[in-house]
Amino acid sequence: MLAALPEGATVVAALPQGLLPQGLLAQYGAQAGAAAGHPMVGYLVLVPAESPVAPAGVPGAVPPGSVPGSAAGPAVAAASGAVRPVRPAGRGISVDAERRNAYVDGRLLDLTYLEFELLAHLTEHPQRVHTRDHLVSAVWGYGHVGDGRTVDVHVARLRRKLGPAYRDSIVTVRRVGYKYTPVS
Repeated sequence: MLAALPEGATVVAALPQGLLPQGLLAQYGAQAGAAAGHPMVGYLVLVPAESPVAPAGVPGAVPPGSVPGSAAGPAVAAASGAVRPVRPAGRGISVDAERRNAYVDGRLLDLTYLEFELLAHLTEHPQRVHTRDHLVSAVWGYGHVGDGRTVDVHVARLRRKLGPAYRDSIVTVRRVGYKYTPVS
């Protein structure tokens, strides 16, 4: 079965028979050689998006163009402009919540999970003043046990990563919290 994979495909994981869902075993067991005495093994296979054909002989493989929401496949989606560029071309801070990336002047920032969440929340509501308590509940979650100093430490780290040109876009509102003011 592995010999039938298209060039560039990568097997990420192989699961022993005991970990596969019983419905999958019943559906594909006879087709994949279980009747011939070979144990059923599951594979997680990554196939490059530009691959023109579905891997032959792989049960349940999805051919290009049959992904829900994509009638014509990745090549047509890219040609029609439906695929967004990976890096923004403009200046300033931009947050891509879908890809969970943040950029400064097109340069990808290396942010922790909470730094990204904090930046995304602030940039989603520009000019709005957020109390420390609000940020703790919105970013860390209601179950978080902590105080405003937690927010202060994360804002300081985030400002450092934004760099000198943009660190002042996160404004401290004394005795209240923070707000995001886009640099003009």
